[in-house]
Amino acid sequence: MSEARRVVVIAEDEPRLAASLAFIVEREGGRAVVTDNGLEALDAIRRERPVLALVDVMMPGIDGLELTRRVRAEADIADLDIIILTALGQADHERQALAAGASRYVRKPFDVRALREIIAAAVGG
Repeated sequence: MSEARRVVVIAEDEPRLAASLAFIVEREGGRAVVTDNGLEALDAIRRERPVLALVDVMMPGIDGLELTRRVRAEADIADLDIIILTALGQADHERQALAAGASRYVRKPFDVRALREIIAAAVGG
């Protein structure tokens, strides 16, 4: 797998959580590209062609749901695996995320071991 295919874009505006996610990605053999808003994340996805995106719902620029919709609307990046990570826990929020095109919906605080397994599978670690 080429280096470009091992990239994980992280769209998270909370710096400590973003750093923790980047640490997990790198520990599993991937390369983390961290952004703190939805527009930067969309640019990074277009540029980097990642294997996975970890996306917060509530962030500046465009929110995670709009980011997901925009990715799904672009043919060359539409198949990206997008995991929504959010503190929003109501079933309606999960339905909205999945309707927007999220691959998975993970509630914060999340099970680090389970998320690490998802990341490892994506980056080939």
